[in-house]
Amino acid sequence: MNAAPSLAMRAVKGVVLIICCALVLVPFLGVVSTSLADQVQVINSGGFVLFPDNPNLNAYRSIFAGGVVTRAVLISVIITVVGTAISLASTAMLAYALSRPGSLAHQPLLMVVLMSLLFTPGIIPSYLMVKQMGMLNSLWALIIPTAVSGFNVIVMRAFFMELPAELIESARIDGASETRILLRVVLPLSKAVLAVIGLFYAVGYWNAFFNAMLYINDNDKWPLQLILRTYVVNNAMLGTDQLGTSEALPPQQSIQMAILVIALVPILLVYPFLQRHFAKGVLTGAVKG
Repeated sequence: MNAAPSLAMRAVKGVVLIICCALVLVPFLGVVSTSLADQVQVINSGGFVLFPDNPNLNAYRSIFAGGVVTRAVLISVIITVVGTAISLASTAMLAYALSRPGSLAHQPLLMVVLMSLLFTPGIIPSYLMVKQMGMLNSLWALIIPTAVSGFNVIVMRAFFMELPAELIESARIDGASETRILLRVVLPLSKAVLAVIGLFYAVGYWNAFFNAMLYINDNDKWPLQLILRTYVVNNAMLGTDQLGTSEALPPQQSIQMAILVIALVPILLVYPFLQRHFAKGVLTGAVKG
């Protein structure tokens, strides 16, 4: 039997864990605190506040006054919701078809999906394809080109293949079509993998900015991440015209950190919800022999 770790070893592990947590939490705390700080404290602290003396929500009121940030948040939400729904539906249908050995063009389609994992299209061919389809400067250009991921298809296909074949065969004997089997039998047993794949797609759509740089020329159609890159990473100035307000603006650092918080919070809120859903999906999909 292995000896229990000594008190000194446990203390060292605890210290290392505390340091790792601090390296993650302190920058996030600084971002939130700076977004809540006033002009004087931001100037005195050099632009990064760890504990605000007089916290306020002026930065959040400014960016939600109806300007570019408000519009960008709405666009990102639309892209994420619509894109995730389309991607989940497309991935589930393709994965189910590939999990059935007798389906039409099963082997060629599977090879195409596997090839997509090895070879990715370049920027110029992708741009020309989007242009040929008439999606330039359209929000569909941020959804359709990334609607299906070969990796996610393979993961979902593997899960579908692990489902008991007796359930599917019994549904066929009862006269159910393949579409009905997918909707009424397979998907209810696959909530766990749907939650995982849905999270992958949602995070990808929410964080994507490169496709917006390529395909979107109208600033009014920019998603939040492109606003984040322009006004936070590139340190461009946000004025009253961009924020849609005539009131005095809070410090630029507070506005930038508030945009960063808005970009981070939705993902932080989604993870705990989906983690609970994972466990529920696994229990719901369990089959007792």
